[in-house]
Amino acid sequence: MDLSDPTRAVMPTLDGPVLAVLATAGRPLTVGQVAAEVARGSEIGVRRSLARLVEQGTVRATLMGRNRVHELNRDHVAAQVAVLLAGLRLDLWERFRSELRSWKIPPLYAAVFGSAARGDGGVDSDIDLLVVHQVFPGEKRPKSVRSDIRTQVADAAGAVTLSAADRDAEKRWESQLADLHDRVERWTGNPLQIVDLSFYEWRHPPKEYQPLLSDVRRDGVELVKARGLKIWTTTGPADG
Repeated sequence: MDLSDPTRAVMPTLDGPVLAVLATAGRPLTVGQVAAEVARGSEIGVRRSLARLVEQGTVRATLMGRNRVHELNRDHVAAQVAVLLAGLRLDLWERFRSELRSWKIPPLYAAVFGSAARGDGGVDSDIDLLVVHQVFPGEKRPKSVRSDIRTQVADAAGAVTLSAADRDAEKRWESQLADLHDRVERWTGNPLQIVDLSFYEWRHPPKEYQPLLSDVRRDGVELVKARGLKIWTTTGPADG
């Protein structure tokens, strides 16, 4: 799927992005205004697309002062298609949320980042996902983390530790990730790339993770976040 313009998945012509813009506009738009909002295409192409859609009755064209403006005809039997096209990206994020919330071992945090989150990826782009897992049985706090009492207390409060009796927790977590890889490729046709961090790596990110976490903080689409995580601060740039 073209992550910059998901309408290409079902409608390769300009009609797709034009309808998507009109479905979310909430007001009549001129040709120039539609052209400024569409993910692709020239103003001439948008003008031709609008003419086709007006001819089909999907779009209404009226005069407003000296300007000819266009709006989606929401009474048209095909209007719902335009609404669906406009919501494809949001529907994808909701699928992620629904899937992640159904996991037996849920993530503490998950967010899509990179080109998929920014909306500037192409049909061959990966979908990048950051997940933060709970502390597995036997997982130790890294020695590199400073050991002052404030940090220890904060880590102890935040480290949601899986039951020691759940010895297969890590395997089940990895199985969930593998299954998500397959699901996302079926949903979109795009490969999924997962960055899987431990709670401690999230709380105390090594230098090599800091650019990635800055990217997540700046552009990420948050999918799930454990309630307590909102009040825990990380020692790096991530928003914890």
